[in-house]
Amino acid sequence: MSKRIVTVAAVVLVAGIGGYAVFLAAKPPADTHRMSSRARPVWTEGAWPFPIDQWGSGWAFQCKAADCGIDVNLYLRPKICFCNCQTGVADDEELDRVNDVDLVGSESSALGPGRPITVHWMKGRSRGYTVGAPSAKSVLSLAFNNRCDVIVATVVGGDAPVAQEQAVLEFLNGDLVLRWAEQVLGL
Repeated sequence: MSKRIVTVAAVVLVAGIGGYAVFLAAKPPADTHRMSSRARPVWTEGAWPFPIDQWGSGWAFQCKAADCGIDVNLYLRPKICFCNCQTGVADDEELDRVNDVDLVGSESSALGPGRPITVHWMKGRSRGYTVGAPSAKSVLSLAFNNRCDVIVATVVGGDAPVAQEQAVLEFLNGDLVLRWAEQVLGL
């Protein structure tokens, strides 16, 4: 009788383990920002490449040329209590004040007027810049706020990161950045 119970228990255990393995294999990947297609670029997380300053380190992502047309680097970080609490990032002057373009190079110059953007519930602006030494690159800066807190995104890639604005905004409006923003903003 006890041999029969042990056999039945072993069969149930093996079936349970096998069923769980099938369940895990069928689950979609948790990191949806890594799924690739021409319509949905792949963004892979990387290390923050800049020295630590008063705002700390941030979050770095890269989209390869095969997915974005050019290699695009996206740097994202919060600046708590650094935004105009009354108006947010509503004009180019505020965007110029809060952006992280200086991380990429000195002597920045705007390529033209900025544009209003929306990232989840937050409003803000984006604007293209050229920077001098040491990189001499074009940069796209995006900033969007929740009350007095601002999230700053800096995009560097090839000669025209401004052309990647739509792909960047789609990534920023995804679930991964939403969960992160809620966490860092204490929501």
